[in-house]
Amino acid sequence: MRHNSDIELYLKELKAYKTPAVKESDAEGQVQVFTMPKTPASPEEANLADSLKAYESMAVEIEGQDASAQTSAGAAQLPDWLEAEEEEEPHH
Repeated sequence: MRHNSDIELYLKELKAYKTPAVKESDAEGQVQVFTMPKTPASPEEANLADSLKAYESMAVEIEGQDASAQTSAGAAQLPDWLEAEEEEEPHH
């Protein structure tokens, strides 16, 4: 019967237990305060003008052609098989 008195004692202590009140200040020192990180600078925007000038001054490379054999106008000659054939209009 001793077992029964142990349970009664446990239940008595359990009912007598009061949970401590939680305050807003309890979290201070336990949690870091959140601050938004500053926006990083975009590396692309830093030298955009210089990159554009370098791109515009680049030589056009065409596969299969020597770089020194390009035409002076800068336009590559199209092979004749790339030219579009004109279709004949049907006569009425």
